[in-house]
Amino acid sequence: MEEMESLESTSSFAAPGTVQFLSGNEAIARGAYEAGVVVATAYPGTPSTEILEAITQYPEVNAEWSINEKVALEVALGAAIGGGRALCSMKHVGLNVASDPFMTAAYTGVNAGLVIVVCDDPGLYSSQNEQDTRFYGRFAQVPVLDPADAQEAHDYTHLAFELSERFDTPVIVRSTTRVSHTRGLVRCRARTAPDARPYRKDPAKYVMLPAYARQRHAEVLHRLERLIAFVETSDLNVEELGETSVGIITAGAAYLYAKEVMPEASFFKLGLSYPLPLNRLRAFAARVERLLVIEEGEPFIEEQLRAAGLAVEGKAHFPRTGELTPTIVLEGLARAGLREMPERDEAIPAEDVAPRPPILCSGCPHRAPLYALKRLRARVTGDIGCYTLGALPPLETLETCICMGASLGTAFGMEKVTGDGRGIVAVIGDSTFFHSGMTGLLDLVYNQSAITVLILDNETVGMTGGQETPGSGVTAKGTVTRRANIADVCRALGVEHVYEVDAFDFDACFDLLKRELAADHLSVIIARGPCVTARKVAVGRPYHVVIDACTGCKLCLRVACPSITFVQPEETRRGVALIDDRTCLGCSVCAAICPEEVIIQ
Repeated sequence: MEEMESLESTSSFAAPGTVQFLSGNEAIARGAYEAGVVVATAYPGTPSTEILEAITQYPEVNAEWSINEKVALEVALGAAIGGGRALCSMKHVGLNVASDPFMTAAYTGVNAGLVIVVCDDPGLYSSQNEQDTRFYGRFAQVPVLDPADAQEAHDYTHLAFELSERFDTPVIVRSTTRVSHTRGLVRCRARTAPDARPYRKDPAKYVMLPAYARQRHAEVLHRLERLIAFVETSDLNVEELGETSVGIITAGAAYLYAKEVMPEASFFKLGLSYPLPLNRLRAFAARVERLLVIEEGEPFIEEQLRAAGLAVEGKAHFPRTGELTPTIVLEGLARAGLREMPERDEAIPAEDVAPRPPILCSGCPHRAPLYALKRLRARVTGDIGCYTLGALPPLETLETCICMGASLGTAFGMEKVTGDGRGIVAVIGDSTFFHSGMTGLLDLVYNQSAITVLILDNETVGMTGGQETPGSGVTAKGTVTRRANIADVCRALGVEHVYEVDAFDFDACFDLLKRELAADHLSVIIARGPCVTARKVAVGRPYHVVIDACTGCKLCLRVACPSITFVQPEETRRGVALIDDRTCLGCSVCAAICPEEVIIQ
C-alpha cells in the first residue's frame, strides 16, 4: 500500500524512493542513470530501442545513436577505458555486428564499468533469427545477468556496473522482448555518480598485440575462476525450497511462468545465467527427487548441468523455438507427467478470420519504387527495414533478406554467377546504408560491379519508431548537427552514376529504374520521401475513386495500400475500389497506375 501511495507517473526525473510504472527498457535506463552512467550508446533495434530513448532524457548522460552496434560498443568501451561508466544497448543480432570489439573487450577489460544490454527476441516478433545471447557470454567468458521483470532489470543494471569494475570485465545484461516491453512497479533510487576513474596508459592491457593478448587471455581465465567463486555465494542466485518431489532450475521470465504454473515446487532461480554456480546447483539437485530446467531458447543451462554430471530434464518437454508462456510451460509439465494437459479452447476456424498481414503504411514512400521494380520484373535482393515487407503479397518484390547491409553483397554475388549485372537491384534503406551498406558499395566500385543499387531514403529509422540518422542532421539528444548527404557519400566512394528521384513520383521512379536496369554500369538511385508516420506529414490531399467510372480491374490493389478496399455496392453488379479519405495521405501511387484515370483528388 505504501508503494502504491508513492506511485508516480512515468517520469525520467522521479524522486528517489518513488515507485514508477516502467517497462523493462525504461527500468534499465533508469538503473543506468542512477548508477552514474556518463556515456550511453546504441543503434535502434526492437526490442532494445527504448533504452537509449529513455536515457536521452537525462541531461547528465551523453547519449548517442551510433552508426551501428560495432561503433556503439567501441565508443562505450573507449569511455569506460577513459574512466567513465558507460552503457551500450542493442538487440541480439546487433551483438553479431559488435562481436569483434566485444570479444577483444573481454581481454582488455575495462577501467570504469561497461555494461552491454542485449535484448533477445524469442518468438521472432521483429527479427530475422532467434539466437540466444547467453552463448556469447560463455564464448567471451563474461558474466550474463538475466532479469525476470522490470524491477530486476533496474536492480541488475546497478549490479552489473559494480561487477564490471570489481572483476575488470564487460558485463552483459540480457533482456528479452517480454521483459523489455512489459511494465511493472520499480522503486527508484538517487543518482550516485562515482568520480571518474583516472586513466592510466597501459599498452599491455589495452593494446592487443599477440604478445599482450596471450597474457590477457590468461587473465580472462583467472577472472573466470574468481567469477565462479563469486556466483557460488551471490544472492543473485536464489534457492526457494518447496516440495522436494520436483526441483526447477530457471532464469528470467521463464521463472515467472514456472512459478505461476507450479508454485509448490522447489526452485533455483538464476540471476546470473553465466557462469553457473555448479556446486550450489549440485546441492539443490541432491535435495529434490526430480530435476527440471525451464529456460527460454536453447538448452544453455541444461547442457552445462548435463556436462557436470547432473540428471536433468529440459528440452525434451519444453520447446527450443518461440517464446514461453504459462500455457506452454504447463503443457511441458504435462508432457513430463507433472500436470494435467490443459484443455484448449475451440479455435476460430481460419476461414472466418480476416487475414491481416503486415503491410506498408498509407503514404509510405517505399511503395512506388517497389511497385516499379515489380512491374520491371527485376531480380531484387533486400535488406533490413520497413521495405522488407515488399517481399510479401501483393508486392512480392524482394527475393532475399539476410542481415543489415547484405543486399549489396548478395546482389553482387548473383552478378558474379551470371556475369551480367543488368536487371539486378539491391534495395537498402538510408539508415541501413549508413549502418553497413557503405562498405558494400565500396566493394561494388572496387570490383567493378554493374548492378543497380536503390537506396530508399525516408529520413529516419522507420522500422523501429522514427529515430534520427546521420542523414536527418539531428542527434539522439535533439541537437542539430552536420547532415550526411547520401549522394555525396556515394560519389565519394567512386560511383559515377548517382541519381535522385522523388519516391512518390511513380512514373519518374519507373522510367529511371528501367533505364538503369538496362545499363551496363554500376548506378545508385536514391528515392527520397519522408516517412509519413515518423515525420507526421501528409504528402497531398486524399484521393477518391469515381465510382461510376471504376471498371473493377483491381490494379490499384497491387500496391498494397491499406487505405484502398474493394467492395461490391448493391446498386452495381461489378466490384469497385474505394479509398478511405481518413487514412489516405495523398501519395498518388494508385492514381499513377490506374488505367482508367478514375482515381482523383
